Amino acid sequence: MDYKNTIITPKTDFPMKAGLPNREPGMLQRWNDQGLYDLMLEKNKDLPPFVLHDGPPFSNGDIHMGHALNKTLKDFIVRSHAMMGYYTPYVPGWDNHGMPIESAIIKKNKINRKTMPVPEFRSACEAFAEDYIQRQMAGFRRLGVVGDWAHPYRTMDKHFEAEEVKIFGAMYQKGYIYKGLKPVYWCPKDETALAEAEIEYQDDPCTSVYVKFPMKDDLGKLAQFDLSHTFFVIWTTTIWTLPATWPSASTREIPTCW
Repeated sequence: MDYKNTIITPKTDFPMKAGLPNREPGMLQRWNDQGLYDLMLEKNKDLPPFVLHDGPPFSNGDIHMGHALNKTLKDFIVRSHAMMGYYTPYVPGWDNHGMPIESAIIKKNKINRKTMPVPEFRSACEAFAEDYIQRQMAGFRRLGVVGDWAHPYRTMDKHFEAEEVKIFGAMYQKGYIYKGLKPVYWCPKDETALAEAEIEYQDDPCTSVYVKFPMKDDLGKLAQFDLSHTFFVIWTTTIWTLPATWPSASTREIPTCW
């Protein structure tokens, strides 16, 4: 007797195998066609707002695992709050200014910014940044992140820059902007200031040093010697104290160490 037809089982269109690599692109396309983000906003438009401000990545390279973790965690937060009854607008953005963009285009496009007019270099940086915006956006959308991808913010947009100028002007009027003196760490290679967190010290195996100081004044005691070839030699284990032993700033010469 065939018992198979006597067992009542649910009917489903789900395939026996998940086949996510093949099915996932279609699922993401369906969300896009449905306008899932707009539907989420419309459904909760009268509810209390929950706004997650997107700390932007630099548009200077393809996405990596750090980007993936950052964006998916934000997506979890936004979607969960939408399900909990909040109005959840999410506008993704990009940071398009500064050394990360300039360093990347110099390395990847092999250009010499010092031989280019400044406007030409800025235009090259803008085109470079826009290219990686589109590449990163495609990657984030492929991760399934839901947001206002049609209207992202870019720090290089003119209206965005205009707002920065307005804020800078307001800060100046309140006396927050002033000129002063402050020592900063400086990178001669990248020609930019460095944060303390970027400074890494390498341990030096040397525990002591011999230093020769040039003779400046023998007080009439060493007339028989050529003072231009006469030195005092010292040995120290506290190398950081050497600056205190130098002559005054007007005659200062860095001692020779060996």
